[in-house]
Amino acid sequence: MRHLTKAALLIAALGLAACNNPDRYGQGGAGGAGGTGGYGAGGVGTTGLGDPNDPKSLAYFQQRVGDRVLFAVDQHTLSPDGRSVLSGQAQWLNANPHYAIIVEGHADEQGTREYNLALGARRAAAAQDYLISQGISPARLRTISYGKERPIEVCSTEACYSQNRRAVTVLSVGAGG
Repeated sequence: MRHLTKAALLIAALGLAACNNPDRYGQGGAGGAGGTGGYGAGGVGTTGLGDPNDPKSLAYFQQRVGDRVLFAVDQHTLSPDGRSVLSGQAQWLNANPHYAIIVEGHADEQGTREYNLALGARRAAAAQDYLISQGISPARLRTISYGKERPIEVCSTEACYSQNRRAVTVLSVGAGG
């Protein structure tokens, strides 16, 4: 009977571990939609992302190209810096067509949950529209809004808020067109 109890505990532990698959979006556990914290391709770590000097690697996309754009308070209009980052993303994505993209929209903690979900959706859509205008097929793109639910920084200062007002491009391996 004692072995049966241990076996049941082992099966339960394995079952729970199977529910937490950090590579489900092909990022080696680096976050993203449904991953650890919603930080996008480079939010948590770089293990498994490849060599940042290899132009085809996820680490290169994250560290050299940039996986996020920031927004002003209550805005979803892309800044010149944001357009520059997204132009670089589009060039990389056009050169690496085997990746699909999830654009995550985020907001700071100010305002209601509903307002921030809508604002995050507009931010993700602005980034998506820009990528499409740069030649990325709409079939490769999805958007999701997390509103204020997945902050990178947690404190009540403008320094934190400004990092949380973002759209993050998350790459999904093996799903492009």
